[in-house]
Amino acid sequence: MIEAKNITKKFGSKTVLKDLNIKVNAGEIFCLLGANGAGKTTLINIFLNFISADSGKAYINNIDVEKHPSDSKKHLAYIPENLMLYPYLTGIENLKYFTNLAGKKYTKEELELFLSEAGLQKNYIHKRVSVFSKGMRQKVGIAIALAKNAKVLLLDEPTSGLDLKSAKEFADILKKLKAGNVAVLMTTHDLFRAKETGTDIGILKDGKLIDKFVSEEINYDTLEKLYINHIKI
Repeated sequence: MIEAKNITKKFGSKTVLKDLNIKVNAGEIFCLLGANGAGKTTLINIFLNFISADSGKAYINNIDVEKHPSDSKKHLAYIPENLMLYPYLTGIENLKYFTNLAGKKYTKEELELFLSEAGLQKNYIHKRVSVFSKGMRQKVGIAIALAKNAKVLLLDEPTSGLDLKSAKEFADILKKLKAGNVAVLMTTHDLFRAKETGTDIGILKDGKLIDKFVSEEINYDTLEKLYINHIKI
């Protein structure tokens, strides 16, 4: 569902991604760890066709994102570190607006159900987003993904700045999406959530995937030591 094939990207003289290969199947969550500047957000932006790779290909559901950007976007939802919603619209009004943009029409009851499934408290569904915490805004983003019936979810540092309770709730929602065969690529600094949530974990450094693990086959302490060692090298 998500595939990077030999992707290289440069900004001026700086090579940000170097011959990068990543593959995420349906029902998998690939957590990409790396320090700031490792190239994580650049990769997400290539999958979104916000920027183009200098060489290599990016695919969403086997669709070349550069050749067919509109078709590839039909299959995905994107939640950045700071999700931009309209603050003077309510949670349900934001959801209605963004689903209408995606060509989806739902009743009020259906929209409320999507927000509830995403974990938003019922007493906030009809409140303005300006009073929402970051965790609540992220839940609206999840509701948008549910309403779009997105089979691919791209997440760029989604738990950054969340308190422990909100981060745990977000991780639980991701597990439900995984069970529904959604493919997730998540960039993160949060080793604990990567281990708890991911099916696979990769470490990106200087644009290269320098290590990859199956989450079930590595414990947290070992992951932490390997990550710290890789970052130091």
